[in-house]
Amino acid sequence: MSSDKAPIAAVSASAAAATNALSGSSGSGGVAAANANAKLLHPGAEFSKGINGLDKVVLRDPRGSVAEVYLYGGHVTSWKNDHGEELLFVSSKAIFKPPKAIRGGIPICFPQFSNLGSLDAHGFARNRFWSIDPDPSPFPTNTSNKVAVDLILRPSEEDMKTWPHSYEYRLRVALGPGGDLTLISRIRNTNSDGKPFSFTFAYHTYFSVSDISEVRVEGLETLDYLDNLQNRKRCTEQGDAITFESEVDKIYLSTPTKIAILDHEKKRTFVIRKDGLPDAVVWNPWDKKSKAMADFGDDEYKHMLCVETAAIEKPITLKPGEEWRGRQELSAVPSSYCSGQLDPRKVLQGS
Repeated sequence: MSSDKAPIAAVSASAAAATNALSGSSGSGGVAAANANAKLLHPGAEFSKGINGLDKVVLRDPRGSVAEVYLYGGHVTSWKNDHGEELLFVSSKAIFKPPKAIRGGIPICFPQFSNLGSLDAHGFARNRFWSIDPDPSPFPTNTSNKVAVDLILRPSEEDMKTWPHSYEYRLRVALGPGGDLTLISRIRNTNSDGKPFSFTFAYHTYFSVSDISEVRVEGLETLDYLDNLQNRKRCTEQGDAITFESEVDKIYLSTPTKIAILDHEKKRTFVIRKDGLPDAVVWNPWDKKSKAMADFGDDEYKHMLCVETAAIEKPITLKPGEEWRGRQELSAVPSSYCSGQLDPRKVLQGS
């Protein structure tokens, strides 16, 4: 597993103070924080108000693609291509009101995936207020043409009661000139007591699809998976692709660095590239569970699919000063028909 651990320099005291000053607040202090946030943004990123007055950052690429990131949850809620088509699914019944997590987009599951631990399901990162990172690492030279925002999350006193570890979680969301969307997470153990900590993780990405019955996932064939509908029974994928006729909730293990989601009706393929994230979750709640979720429309399961890059089977363990990095890059490319079906091999074997 590529955990990409490496010590990094500590943030300066002034930068830490600035970050603390930028936490979510209201009134005149909130205006000052908003102005300070705006000054910290990269070119091409703008600070604005979202649903229910929640702060968000809008990333605009000159060619027309757009992404939106809420500071609540460090949550990407929108990713549109240069034709203005929405590529992520957000439920029409999503509740943009803390402490409820936003249903759709790209929730971040940290420090716990699902109920695999003592915390609330999927951990707390997705329902905390993040700050603009005042001291982000510089971009590599080959990514300097991307529009991006850098966020940071540190534990609150309340979090320390349930998960007593000190950490710095830095998140970069970047929009490339071709419309690709990249999320890079860097999590560092800052415990002063010398203790390591372990966590599980997922980018819980909700993709927008035309019709779930017309979608197939390529790249996970023949792999072992844990079936969440059978108490995480270990099974082996038998099909030449994953298709959908009923509820699916599987954790695929030791997955390749590239996975493709083929949408026949839209003639579009999502390509997922990942690093440091060995597992992949495939989830669709289907009709019964959709009706049981208050923040999810009864028939919305037909138009969404979660394929989540993750580190679940083997938790990540960090000693003090160590850092883990997990990267996900999403792109949407046109697909051509081949003998009546989309040809995924060109996508999976291409660059």
